Amino acid sequence: MAFGVKREELEAWKRKVAEGEIAYLTHYWFEPRFPGVKTITKVGCADLLKLADWCERHGLNPAYIHARRPFPHFDLIGDKQSEILRLEGQWEQLARFGMA
Repeated sequence: MAFGVKREELEAWKRKVAEGEIAYLTHYWFEPRFPGVKTITKVGCADLLKLADWCERHGLNPAYIHARRPFPHFDLIGDKQSEILRLEGQWEQLARFGMA
């Protein structure tokens, strides 16, 4: 279940993804399979080759891309989430969700 994201943020993320940009959307998240994990970042891009390249640059397996159209994305959680958000300069999301 997702919460803590505004409609405007979601719409901006969808627009960027559809335009072939790498886009980041972090929100609070509850999933019993991942105890202690409170947030998730969806890294989206409609260009699957570009998204796969992004995964490989960050040492992530592109096989885990959710290739659902129209908004393909990779889910970042845990330590890798905050590490990559730092590398990508996503300071607002890090601060807002207590990962700074």
